[in-house]
Amino acid sequence: MLSILIVNWNTRDLLRSCLHSIQEHPPTDAFEVIVVDNASTDGSAEMVANEFPNIRLVASSMNTGYARGNNLAFKEASGNWLLTLNPDTEFDDQSLDKSIEVLKTYPHHGALGARQIGLDGDVQKSIRGFPSLLGIAGDLLGLANRFPNTVWDSYRLTGFDYDLEQDAPQPMGTFLLFRREALVSIGDPYKPFDESFPIFFNEVDLLFRMSQAGWPCLYSPSVRVIHHGGEGTKQVRKSMIWESHRSLVRFLRKHQLRWWNAPLMYLVFGVVLVGAFVRARGYDAGFRN
Repeated sequence: MLSILIVNWNTRDLLRSCLHSIQEHPPTDAFEVIVVDNASTDGSAEMVANEFPNIRLVASSMNTGYARGNNLAFKEASGNWLLTLNPDTEFDDQSLDKSIEVLKTYPHHGALGARQIGLDGDVQKSIRGFPSLLGIAGDLLGLANRFPNTVWDSYRLTGFDYDLEQDAPQPMGTFLLFRREALVSIGDPYKPFDESFPIFFNEVDLLFRMSQAGWPCLYSPSVRVIHHGGEGTKQVRKSMIWESHRSLVRFLRKHQLRWWNAPLMYLVFGVVLVGAFVRARGYDAGFRN
C-alpha cells in the first residue's frame, strides 16, 4: 500500500488542486491519503472534510511545523511505501505508480525524488548535496557556479543532470517516496523526522541518516510532479529566512562539528547568521509553535 502524507498550512486552494490531481491520476494498487492541517485559518481543514470525505484528516489545534506534522502523518500511515508530498503540487500522469515501480528496481535505495516542473514548464533545480564546510563555502563565495562538479559545488550541485536517473543526496522535500524498511532500519518509522528541525533541513537530516545507514536516495526523471513552489513559507518570508539559516547551522552542528574543526565551523555559523540578517533585512525569532 502507498500512504500519501501531506502537511498543509493555509494553502487551501492549492491543496484542493493537489487532492483532485491524485483522484484523477491514482495509483493502481491500494493507497491512502492523510492530510495534517496545521491550524490553518483559511478553511483548509473544513474543505478537506467536506469535499474529500475518504481522505483521513488530522486537524491540529496548533501549527506544529513541517517535521512534527509529518510525524503525525507517519503515525497514522499503514503503507509500506510512504510519500511525503507538499500541498502545492499536482500530478498530470501516472507518476505515483511509476515512483513505486522505479524504487522497486533499486532494492538498496531507501527513498526516491522526482523531476519537479515549475508552472513555466521548466525543470526546477531541486537536488543538492549534503552540507559540508567546503560545499557551504563554495556556495557563499560563488565558487560553485565557477567550478561546477568540484568540491566547491558539492552542496549546490549546479552540474546535476536532471535527465539522468541517478543517486541524489537530498532532493527537495516536495516529493519524497520512502521505503518503510529503510525507515525501520534507522529508528522509529512512525516518527522519522527530527523535530529540532521544525521547517527546514528535516528531510536533509533524515536522508543523511538513511545514507549513513546504507540507504541512499535515488532521483528519477521519469517520475514528475508539477510544483508551484514555496506557497506556504512565502506567507511568513522573514521568519522562514531566519529558520532556514538556523536549521543549516543545526545540521552542521549535529553532523559535522568536531573538536578539531570547531573554530572554523563557528566562523561559518556566524557568516550564515549574518547572511540571514542581510537577506531578511533584520532579525526574526523564526518558527515558534
